[in-house]
Amino acid sequence: MLENYLLEELVTFAQTGTLAETAAQLNVTQPTVTRGMQKLESDLGVHLFDRQPNRLSLTPTGELAAREATALLQAQNQAVARIHSFDQNQRTLQIGTTLPGPLYILNDLPLPTNVTVNHQLLTTAIDELLTQHDYTVIFSDHQLTGEAFSSQRVGYERLAVNLNKFMFQANQATITFAELRDLSFIVLTNIGPWREVIQREIPHAKFLYQEQREAFDEITKYADFPYFSTNISDIIPLEANQELPATANDSRVRIPISDDQAQLAIYANFLRSEKQRVQPLIDQVTAKWPD
Repeated sequence: MLENYLLEELVTFAQTGTLAETAAQLNVTQPTVTRGMQKLESDLGVHLFDRQPNRLSLTPTGELAAREATALLQAQNQAVARIHSFDQNQRTLQIGTTLPGPLYILNDLPLPTNVTVNHQLLTTAIDELLTQHDYTVIFSDHQLTGEAFSSQRVGYERLAVNLNKFMFQANQATITFAELRDLSFIVLTNIGPWREVIQREIPHAKFLYQEQREAFDEITKYADFPYFSTNISDIIPLEANQELPATANDSRVRIPISDDQAQLAIYANFLRSEKQRVQPLIDQVTAKWPD
């Protein structure tokens, strides 16, 4: 077994090129580094250094050894991080989501103290986040495949548009994306996959994206731009609603969008080995999800 401090000395020497710089970076004396490099050569049974008067350099074998040492140290650090993350998740449930709807449900639930919810929408590959134990459950609009994962549908999120009641499109029970062509909409930036849906499905529309909720509410209040909501809107108290527009005293008419693309199935994704731990939470979300 090669000791870590010897690998660190070799990697640092490969980076700095001198014993003095290596010693300075590692906060040890130069003789300590010299003894360490001699010990590493002895442990490996190979020559790592070309020793010339006033000059020390790595042999080709030494260069390979430095690359391998770098990989070993990185792998060890990653393993330690995974162990710490796994241990943390054994004590808490880390919950994430790729779209806002599940956040509103979670905000309205009496969650146990060991549940932590990330309110920033995830954009990284969720299978990696679960495998690395960064999250215990991730809500998404698609299921994960593979023997290591399990997915359960918790409900559907259905898109609607809120139109000024004097617009001719507002006088109907449902509406299609095509019927919204050429309109301008005010939209919050962080709406997950819904952003791609509306941009793809509504021909020649303009979307006025707003990063700040306060600015969004002000524009919604004083201008007649249409905006989007979903079936989740009805269960969210106004003060808890962090993404949907303020609808108090709003003269707009909410009309469901009838296209198939205006409905997303929402899934809870998790490692199969975590099923027993996460099932109560998933049951809570499913029971709360509106029809």
